[in-house]
Amino acid sequence: MVLYTSPFPNSFLSVLHSFSWGLIFPCYWLADRLVASFVPTTYEKRQRADDPCYFHALCIIITTPIYLALLVASLPFALIGFLLWSPLQSARRPYIYSRLEDKNHSNGATLLTEWKAAGNGKSFCFGSANVCLLPDSLARFNNVFNTQARAKEIGRRIRNGASRPQIKIYIDSPTNTSISAASFSSLVSPQGGDSTNRTVNAGIKRTTSMEYKGDNSGSNNGENIIENNREERGGAGEPNEGEETTCIVRINGEDNGHMSDTEADTVNGQAHASCPAEPSPEGDAEISKTPNHKQKEGDSGSLDSYSASRESLVKVRVGDGTVDQSTVNNKLLYKASIMKKTSVRKKKHTDETFDHEISAFFPANLDFLCLQEVFDKRAAEKLKEQLHHYFEYIVYDVGVYSCHGCCSFKFVNSGLLFASRYPVMDAAYHCYPNGRGTDSLASKGALFLKVQVGSTPQDQRIVGYISCTHLQAIAGDTSVRCEQLDMLQDWLSEFRKSTSSSSTANPEELVAFDVICGDLNFDNCSSEDKLEQQHSLFTHYKDPCRIGPGEDKPWAIGTLLDPEGLYDDEVCTPDNLQKVLESEEGRKGYLVYPTSKNHSSSQKGRKASLKGNGRRIDYMLYTEEGLYLEWKVEVEEFSFITQLAGLTDHLPVAMRLMVSTGEDDP
Repeated sequence: MVLYTSPFPNSFLSVLHSFSWGLIFPCYWLADRLVASFVPTTYEKRQRADDPCYFHALCIIITTPIYLALLVASLPFALIGFLLWSPLQSARRPYIYSRLEDKNHSNGATLLTEWKAAGNGKSFCFGSANVCLLPDSLARFNNVFNTQARAKEIGRRIRNGASRPQIKIYIDSPTNTSISAASFSSLVSPQGGDSTNRTVNAGIKRTTSMEYKGDNSGSNNGENIIENNREERGGAGEPNEGEETTCIVRINGEDNGHMSDTEADTVNGQAHASCPAEPSPEGDAEISKTPNHKQKEGDSGSLDSYSASRESLVKVRVGDGTVDQSTVNNKLLYKASIMKKTSVRKKKHTDETFDHEISAFFPANLDFLCLQEVFDKRAAEKLKEQLHHYFEYIVYDVGVYSCHGCCSFKFVNSGLLFASRYPVMDAAYHCYPNGRGTDSLASKGALFLKVQVGSTPQDQRIVGYISCTHLQAIAGDTSVRCEQLDMLQDWLSEFRKSTSSSSTANPEELVAFDVICGDLNFDNCSSEDKLEQQHSLFTHYKDPCRIGPGEDKPWAIGTLLDPEGLYDDEVCTPDNLQKVLESEEGRKGYLVYPTSKNHSSSQKGRKASLKGNGRRIDYMLYTEEGLYLEWKVEVEEFSFITQLAGLTDHLPVAMRLMVSTGEDDP
């Protein structure tokens, strides 16, 4: 299958499309600004609280006639452009495939050589997020604004989190399960420049509840060894962006994990974890003009933040450039005093077979990313530009326009975007033909992808399948969503058959995983969503957060934030939102909760009587069906991510899968 690198089959149609859109755009932009001026966000209302009450009204009175006059003047040109634009959509391709052209940052081919199926297996990390990149006037109805600036910042935060070195902490005692930020500030002090391996002997006495290695961890009492496991590189020694970098920290468990503040301060000046500093691309120093993105103390989601969350014990980003070490230590110690108040949720339920957490960062070494609601074309370009600093392969502008391919007229695309560190082999898109209401104006559908993740010693390709979708959003449209889930399964089965080049007798490809990501717009606890909860999709695909229909696991939380509280100081930064969501009372104040016959999710005072931990409508599903029979797929980690705090009204989710081959290490 040929991947489409341009929206039209020839340059003439591309030029004609650009010309027609150029005629439409002034009218579109003026209409967007006109509507946006009448839909303020809660942040803007707070900013204007100190202004005279007549000031904003005066601005509206002055600008509205200007916008209207220009809008009327641009309408004839927009009409001509529309008459050209609409028929061109019949020749438009359903997506655009973008591959990073800079060979210095390309590493997809290198990743394929990492797994020759000769060891115990390999893990793959998947992320999904609804980023609400609508035209600004429509985004304001979700209480977010400045779509163009948000798109750029979302991309920066995602690549910033994913390109951090991955640090794993092993302890020699399983008895203490607490996590102390003081021990983290002792372990980690950002250092710029030197990326060589270092050994730290600092006598850390705190223990953590991360991966337990027992007495065979190889660490001596009172000794902490930080090993950088990435392969040695020539030249300047800087890693390529997107390459896996793993640091292993082994911590002694003396004194039951207790350490005095004096000892913590002493160690803080001694222990330094050295990992590669991420080079800041051109333009990163630009200060955002949008208040959603302003960097505050504790904002670990921002590019230049040196502060760290509790979760950063295992995944820490080392800051760009050089900084004053005393300033960094003071920030870390300040955060330590706050973090002692609550404990982390990571693997709190010991009967679970995998780690789970609320994280202030996207997972390190994120391999695949599925995004929804990337509707605005200009925002999609800005987002793609940022993501290409980490992901080599991106599929964006997915969907159809006008009346082509669907029953009703489509004004915007599907909003789906896919990014990958591994080469994309095939891609296909299908539009749901049964959209209703306002959802029918968008070409919501499903994007199916086949990626190559390795090869066997016999040169058999190792591949994986990923599906990204966004279902009907209107409440009460249960039957519509169930029909879309039926179509999703049928289309996926058809896609796998059409793209498979293997036979049972002579397999040319080995399937390592099959994952479905997306915003399904129903949760597993609401009484109105019972039909979707019992859909056959969940008999073929596993949901790591789900016990059964109508019941989630105790640690699972909702992914839909209450829009009214997005800019509250308690949740406007990744670290703050993480801390709030770790407490039941905090979740009740800032998450939308499942609805029942007697309660409304918008009535905060009644949330206490509702079951669950919020409406979880963003899903990551995987299956063991149709994979290579001798391999086993298991969830290694599941995360709810707060790094996009203040930028969207959804919580991103991430899942790390381990594909075990069952063979011994060579």
